Amino acid sequence: MLVLLPPSEGKAAAGSGAPLALDGLVLPELGPARSRVLDALVTLCASGDEDRAAAVLGLSPGLRGEIARNTVLRTAPTLPAGELYTGVLYDALELSTLSPEAYARAERSLLVFSGLWGPVRISDRIPPYRCSGGVKLPPLGPLGSYWRKETAAAMQRAAGGGLVLDLRSSAYAALWRPQGEVAGRTATVRVLHEREVGGVVKRTVVSHFNKATKGRIVRELLESAAEPESPAELAEVLRELKYTVEAEAPAAGKAWTLDVVVSEL
Repeated sequence: MLVLLPPSEGKAAAGSGAPLALDGLVLPELGPARSRVLDALVTLCASGDEDRAAAVLGLSPGLRGEIARNTVLRTAPTLPAGELYTGVLYDALELSTLSPEAYARAERSLLVFSGLWGPVRISDRIPPYRCSGGVKLPPLGPLGSYWRKETAAAMQRAAGGGLVLDLRSSAYAALWRPQGEVAGRTATVRVLHEREVGGVVKRTVVSHFNKATKGRIVRELLESAAEPESPAELAEVLRELKYTVEAEAPAAGKAWTLDVVVSEL
């Protein structure tokens, strides 16, 4: 099983390890593509035009310090990606408290998609940075379309012949889209909050708790040592883990959507 995760806006403040080694990241064939994005980002942030850099990166006034941080990414101390990201999903996943066996499974099966690095393992060492997947980075253009082209072959191989559980948000799902036969064994998850309002049962899509629920799902799958081989098997495993799951087989060549229904947030 391959699990695709988004990064988080929340990040650790600093690393403490050796500087970046692009050839040490997962899928090393993506090294040249990563280097081009890194060069473009450093050039933008070192240009001296802070207003332009902030506009391109979508930074609020309070985050302008990230521009200077981006200029030294090649020499900055690094830390494992699993320790770098600190957002809601990662808080719920609690990688540091997984059992040794579950953590080993996480190192094998989790891929985090980044606007700067593309896909990385949780053990890949990278420095703190600021560059979201929705950025249009000159001269490369939209990073979604840039990475979609660059990752096509590498991710096809990484997906192998097993289940792909895609938990990425839309901005990061654009960096690689499963196609054809791989799409048919890909599952996405939608978290729905079910509650009664004025005697009528309603369901709504939630945001914050969507991320937390996905983090808990990944954690429980890792700790359970379950190895579902298809979206249908995944739905059954989640039901065994006491989740309410609704799913229907899609048309051939389309990804499955698993609706996880929660009554408490």
